[in-house]
Amino acid sequence: MNDLPRRIYLKHEIPSLVIIENEYPAFFITICCQRRGINQLAEDKVWIEMLEAIKNRQERGIWICTLFVAMLDHVHAVMQFHGETRMAIAIRGWKRWMTKKCGIEWQRGFFDHRLRSQTSAAEKREYILNNPVRAGLVEKSSDWKYVWDMSAQEAKSVGSF
Repeated sequence: MNDLPRRIYLKHEIPSLVIIENEYPAFFITICCQRRGINQLAEDKVWIEMLEAIKNRQERGIWICTLFVAMLDHVHAVMQFHGETRMAIAIRGWKRWMTKKCGIEWQRGFFDHRLRSQTSAAEKREYILNNPVRAGLVEKSSDWKYVWDMSAQEAKSVGSF
């Protein structure tokens, strides 16, 4: 039993060489619930609380969240973190708030992947938006209502699309 592989917890800090003046890298983030397979997140009451917390942190300059999708037992997001705000601290605070408000049980830590190109960002965006379709929850991604998509909202507001 001791021969089983153990989960490795990686540091979520952005190396100082990555930050270019006034530019912060975007990350693909996955945060999972402790009990997989049980719907804790795709509920209207929980979604309203999640959106309020996301918007609040956005307004306070803790992060820039351009895409956020809640599945039944995990969330996916594309986020950037401002200057001194550490990704791990920002996400830990958000998870703590969501636990307090909605009783969500989260797994320890989260997964992050720095998006290094526009191609990579577009691929992750498609992956995130199509996750409910792959899970068999809806037939088309536009039918899933637990989506915060700032890039689509901004595009609509300036007359694009």
